[in-house]
Amino acid sequence: MPDLSKDFAILAQPGKTHLVADFETDYSAHIDKKSDGVDRLHENIKELIDIQGKLYADNRYAVLLIFQAMDAAGKDGTIKHVMSGLNPQGCEVYSFKTPSANELDHNFMWRTNRCMPQRGRFGIFNRSYYEEVLVVKVHPQYLLPQNLPIVHKIEDVTGQFWENRYRQINNQEQYLVENGTIVLKFFLNVSKQEQKERFLERIENPAKNWKFSSADVQERKQWDNYMAAYSDMLTHTSTSHAPWYVIPADRKWFMRYAVSNIIINRLKLLHLNYPVLPDAEKSRLNEAKAMLMNEE
Repeated sequence: MPDLSKDFAILAQPGKTHLVADFETDYSAHIDKKSDGVDRLHENIKELIDIQGKLYADNRYAVLLIFQAMDAAGKDGTIKHVMSGLNPQGCEVYSFKTPSANELDHNFMWRTNRCMPQRGRFGIFNRSYYEEVLVVKVHPQYLLPQNLPIVHKIEDVTGQFWENRYRQINNQEQYLVENGTIVLKFFLNVSKQEQKERFLERIENPAKNWKFSSADVQERKQWDNYMAAYSDMLTHTSTSHAPWYVIPADRKWFMRYAVSNIIINRLKLLHLNYPVLPDAEKSRLNEAKAMLMNEE
């Protein structure tokens, strides 16, 4: 898989050990002005709209975009701004929160498998099956309600258990890719200080109060454990067929531009075009045109 990030230096190289701390959170690829980044995003959106039309008409590939991040990193805003110009008929967004009782009675991939995009369409996961190796790894007690045959108590959750989950995820994504789904995974990497400032803004701004939950502060206490879980995720699930892109998230405008750039660069590799009709079909089109033109 080529490095689609160009000069952003944010590809988590497959097969290497990664630490979140090794990736910058405020990098901007030498784009100094916010206005320049916003302008570039708008240009990319125009190109993405054109690509979407060809993707739909070609009907051979599906595109799955996965967004993972700490709270307040900007998942919602990135999805909103990057995908804002797309035809909603060909783009679906799914947010995965605490599993329901019905979801817990199935395997951990079930609820996301039901939402995989059709050929010719974009599917966007705001959080995903990766929650099972992130929040669940930080809080292994969440595994107990899953009634897994090998987990009866927290002590049963060993290193081998997580190795198995990473393998299962990698196998799932390889299956998707081999059957025509382009999998693009983005970890929006926000700093702890920037998260604090965004939390305070949500508290102080009445228009943003609804975005804040006291549970967010409780989870913030687990920051180091989450960074360890994200580091393991990047190390074990950034593969040649579905690598992770670690997007600097302290500057929202750059984050959005970087994501749009990677999506476009990847889809360009498909060399999508509108289907060309065979001569027989073109002849029928000419006949239909003649009939319409000759109507009284």
